Parts: sequence; structure tokens; C-alpha cells
Amino acid sequence: MTRTNRKPRVQEPAVRKPERWLGQLVDPGSLMETDALRTHHSTGPGMDRHRVDGDGVIAGLARISGRNVAVYAQDPALMGGALGLVQAEKICRVLDLAEERRLPVVALVASGGARIQEGVDSLHGYGMIFRRTVALSGKVPQITVAMGTCAGGAVYQPSLTDVVIMIRDQSRMFITGPKIVESVTHEQVTPDELGGCDVHAAQSGLCSLVADSEDDAFQHVRRLLGYLDAGRRLPILVGEPELDDPASAIPGGGRATYDVRKVLAGVIDRNSFLELHKKFARNLVVGFARIEGTPVGIIANQPKALGGVLDCNASRKGARFLRLCNSFGLPVITFVDCPGYLPGAKAETDGITVHGAKLLHAYCEATVPRFTVVTRKSYGGAYIVLGSRSIGASQVFAWNGSEIGVMGARGAVDLLHRRDLAAADDIDGLRQQLEDDYTRTILHPDEAARRGVVDRVIEPRDTRAELARALSYANTEPAGLKAFPL
Repeated sequence: MTRTNRKPRVQEPAVRKPERWLGQLVDPGSLMETDALRTHHSTGPGMDRHRVDGDGVIAGLARISGRNVAVYAQDPALMGGALGLVQAEKICRVLDLAEERRLPVVALVASGGARIQEGVDSLHGYGMIFRRTVALSGKVPQITVAMGTCAGGAVYQPSLTDVVIMIRDQSRMFITGPKIVESVTHEQVTPDELGGCDVHAAQSGLCSLVADSEDDAFQHVRRLLGYLDAGRRLPILVGEPELDDPASAIPGGGRATYDVRKVLAGVIDRNSFLELHKKFARNLVVGFARIEGTPVGIIANQPKALGGVLDCNASRKGARFLRLCNSFGLPVITFVDCPGYLPGAKAETDGITVHGAKLLHAYCEATVPRFTVVTRKSYGGAYIVLGSRSIGASQVFAWNGSEIGVMGARGAVDLLHRRDLAAADDIDGLRQQLEDDYTRTILHPDEAARRGVVDRVIEPRDTRAELARALSYANTEPAGLKAFPL
């Protein structure tokens, strides 16, 4: 048998995940890595076999869509991405540069938590990162993408940042993993059941955005920077709204449900809406958008879920988002169609007063321009909290036909005229008359305008033009207040 002289195959070095991720995210050739050759000096068990350049994280400065940013990406292939002191020091240096130069921070995290082999040094490293992350809150945008499984301290760090992005079927975040949970509580759960996207997007509220792929996650990062990076908000071409009349999305009748996103489609620029926490507290919709090119934050009651009532989770969600907008100078527009706060014993024990006060506090402390549009109804405490003039709204608009007051006509008539109704021969007829009178004399938006709590009563189709005019006079200086915690 003859043998051919073949050159031995040269195996190309494998590209580490952090290198690939950053290659996908940042502008080509823009990464300026810091501390590239640093290694740990731990003498813990087996650590001599895990001494590599960079110590499991790539950190530095780069550009994303032309914007200067501070970035770091952990390597899950090195000890499961576990954090040691040197890795922490590298991350801290980048966070210090971000504060010094007022740069957004983008973190690509995948870590099993603290390195057991480094003991208290690893815990000390997490503490240093936490302190800097909190110090940066409200000063620069902080965006975290969970690129894989994150546990322990690797979950606390993202939870301190402004926006957390998870990737479907790839990201998992929990304090302790399934094996430890089973040993302590005897619960048998899968990683996804314990801390997958569905858990944190719909139940805990930790996840702001769910991406379908890594590329999708990085596209979310680019869009977010376009709204949050106050120093470099690039001009965007204006897109006409999808609907000519936002009121066409609302069915007749004061109690009919509808999707408020369709109302927004008649006001904001086409394809500009970036909704956060879409599956969490569905009775409130929050997100970024543009009106004639101007970036804004949107807060809107969602009648499609719980009638748009405010509950504990919706209050937390709205407050956190409003503080985020306030920190980075985004005007906030509130679309109100709300019957009030959720009543009942469970709501009280869940802390509706405590969490409701967080939303009230966020509106009261805000310094960015706030514009309110009452679309259908605004009753009781929810009227005050959701951007009323009394707590600092720049301007309040009410659609013609909307209602503003302590409560709806039906409830008010039951309280004020129960004796008359009990004695009436035609209860239904009298009730209707009394409700019509109460609506005309108390709830009509013209009455609120005469009392100076509504600036103008407008037709729904004029909403976009009115808001665009108001925004053209708005001063959008960032407040510099912390976005977290509540």
C-alpha cells in the first residue's frame, strides 16, 4: 500500500466565547482591552492548572454603533466563569473608567459565582463590584446580558443594573442551583424552572428583555443605547404612526377592554417602541419610543389585563422605569386609563400601600418633563399618582369624553343616593339620570380644565401633534438621581 505524503493538519486555536461575543457586539477594531495578561496568584486547590492570561474575563473600552462604552465579558469555559479577585479587579477598573469618562457599561455575564478555591478573596471581589455598580446608578446606563448560567453573586450584580437581557434557552439566573436547592429544601426543579427566562420575565421581574438569540440580544443593546446614552442620542428619521386616530383602538363603552399598545401605535413613531418587562405586571406597559424623532419613556395602563388597575407589581414596575428615564433625561409620557388601586385584603397584605408609594415617590421626585394623557378614565388615588399636575406634571391633556374624579359615576351614585334609589319606583331610570348628571357636572374633563388640573381637552387624533409641540419646549437634562433601588 502506498502512502501519500500529507502535511499534518494544523488545528486552529479555538475562539473563546467572550472574544466571539464581543466580536458580534462592538464595532470592528474598536476594542481596547485592559489588563489582558493579568493572571491570578491563588494557591488554592488545583488553581495552578487554571492560570490563563486574562483570568477569565475580557474587559476594556469599545464602541457600539459609534458610541464609546465600557465592556466586559466573562468566560464560562474557565472554571465555569467563577469570579476570583483578579477578575474582579479587572471589572472594577473598567467600571472606574466608565465613571471617570461617563461611559455606558455593557456586561456579558456567565458565571457560577464566587471561586470556592479563593475563599474570602472572591467574596471581597464581588463586594468591590457591587459598590461600584451602585455608585454608577443614575450616572451612566448599565446593561447586562446573561450569556449563560449565572449563580450566586453573578445574579446580584445584574440585578443592580438598569436593564437585564436574557437569551431564551440559554440564560439561567438563580442564587443557588438545583442540586443545592434539592439538598436544602428537597425540591426537585430543573435549571429553567428555577431561573429560566420565563421565571424572571413573567414572575420575578428581574429580566427586562428576552432575546431569541445572541444576535437578537446584542441588537437590543444597540437600541437601548440609542435611548439611554444621553451624551450621544443620534438623530433618527421620523416614522409616521401606524394609526391615524388612536381612539379607533378603543371599543365603545367605558368597561370594554383593549390593548393599549394599539393606542400607542396612533401616537408614537412607527416601529420605535421598545417595551421592557413585557410579561411582568401586564396591567402596566412601559418602554421607550419616539415622537417625531424625540426619544421618550412611555408608561401606560393596560385595560387588557386586570382592567388596567394598579397593583403591587405594576407600581414597582412603573416606579423603576420612571426613575430610569429620570436618571438619563428622557421625558415621560403617561397614558392613563385606570380605575384606581387594586382593593382587597390580599392587596393590603401584599403591600399595596408600600409598593404604591414607590410609584408616587418616583413621580414626585422626577425632574424630567412629564406629560400625561387621560384617554378614558382616571379615578381616585391613581389619578394623583399617574402624572397629575399636583405632583409635578409639565402638562396634562384629557381626551374629549374622558372622566376624571374620585370614582366612577356608578359607585358615586350608589354612595350619594342610596336612599333615593331604594325609594324609587323606577330604580334603573333614576340611576341612569343620576349617573348622567354626575358625569356631566363632576367627571367631565372640561370641569377638570376649568379647575386648572388639566391644561387642554383634546381630540384623540390630535394627541401626537400636541405631545410633539410640548416636547419641542421640553428641557431634558438628566437628573443624575439613582435609578435603583426602590
